[in-house]
Amino acid sequence: MISTVTMRWNGKELELIDQRKLPQVEEYLKCTTSDCVASAIRDMAVRGAPAIGATAAFGYVIGAMENVKNLTEERMNSVKEKLAQTRPTAVNLFWALDRMNSKFLSLKSRKPDFIIDELNKEAEKIAREDIDVNKKMGEYGQKLLQENSTVITHCNAGALATVDYGTALGMIHAAIDHGKHVSAYVDETRPYLQGARLTAWELMKLGVKTTLICDNMAGWVMKTRKVDAVIVGADRIAANGDVANKIGTYSLALLAKRHNVKFYVVAPLSTIDVKIKSGLEIPIEERSHDEVTAVRGVKIAPESVEVYNPAFDVTDADLVDAIITEKGVLTYPYDKKIADITRGG
Repeated sequence: MISTVTMRWNGKELELIDQRKLPQVEEYLKCTTSDCVASAIRDMAVRGAPAIGATAAFGYVIGAMENVKNLTEERMNSVKEKLAQTRPTAVNLFWALDRMNSKFLSLKSRKPDFIIDELNKEAEKIAREDIDVNKKMGEYGQKLLQENSTVITHCNAGALATVDYGTALGMIHAAIDHGKHVSAYVDETRPYLQGARLTAWELMKLGVKTTLICDNMAGWVMKTRKVDAVIVGADRIAANGDVANKIGTYSLALLAKRHNVKFYVVAPLSTIDVKIKSGLEIPIEERSHDEVTAVRGVKIAPESVEVYNPAFDVTDADLVDAIITEKGVLTYPYDKKIADITRGG
């Protein structure tokens, strides 16, 4: 059993808080099929790299239950592929599916009910590990925040982006748990408004002094207000430390460098893709043009205008002051440190 704000799992069906409707409506989407899980990921009812990974793991279990009468490697490869095709950038998705598939392959000669039970245990293990990892990262990260720190956040990397607790917001959560006061400027994060809709909602629930700003205000805020750090999550980190995250992250990193503001990335080791040498190799998802030309279904742009809507950008490793993982804080240069930490060195 798993029960958090982000997701609820009872061994048969998955309930996901529908992040498309927050903060006005707190409503859960119930998935009893792997198609439903795939749609929830693709359509961003659930989002955030760690949350996507855990959701896909439960989707894999549901896929196994759908094929209980013919639980073959071919059928499970089809389930895996369906879930893998939903979002191309967040590596946690593929990490979780590979882990679930490896578990299936190790059990495929056993009886279907036993296999499904073991797959369920593995998916729940992935979810619980995520919570534990987030709390460890928060503990490491909070040491970088002094009393009365002011930070800028981008997109949403809180409990909603994970199974629970959060990555970047977990760092703030941990600082609060240690009795520190933290204030936050929250980028709205166009075009999907994850900052305005989700991060502001989460931080206010934590009791953090929260100020919402438009994305293009961040530079002026850094120049004219007290800002100690920019804190973001990540969807994929290359072997050299280049970071793929929500579009606008690269701009923030450049602004932080110009204004001598620390730039921190908080991400679990499962987000590091050592097979990719640099950010140049990271696939960048481009999403629907409607996300740019309309807000909540209301058109704001001329008909037939050309649109470019990459969902992510890549921040060069030398712009990142630290990457906070569950095994500790890494600093630039990252190549050797990432190689060591990902192989247990």
